Amino acid sequence: MAKAQENYETIAIFSLTEGEENIAALSERFKTLIEENATVNNVEEWGKRRLAYPINDETEGHYLFIEFTSAPDFPAELDRIYKITEGVLRSLIVAKTN
Repeated sequence: MAKAQENYETIAIFSLTEGEENIAALSERFKTLIEENATVNNVEEWGKRRLAYPINDETEGHYLFIEFTSAPDFPAELDRIYKITEGVLRSLIVAKTN
């Protein structure tokens, strides 16, 4: 029996210090990771935005927003990968209630 699928949203903020190519590579990496493990419903590149407060002395970051549907165990793995990836300033994954 297949596990129930649930809806999630994730936002990742990437550091701008590594340059545009690294930001593009990080965006592609996480889009691909989510596509391989979930059904992607929506992807929005919000681009460079000012942070509410400095993180590691940075005041701006590149935002990536993705809505996806997956098994309940995938978001924990996604969060683990966010935390160990160089260049990710902050990330958030939330379950959407219907």
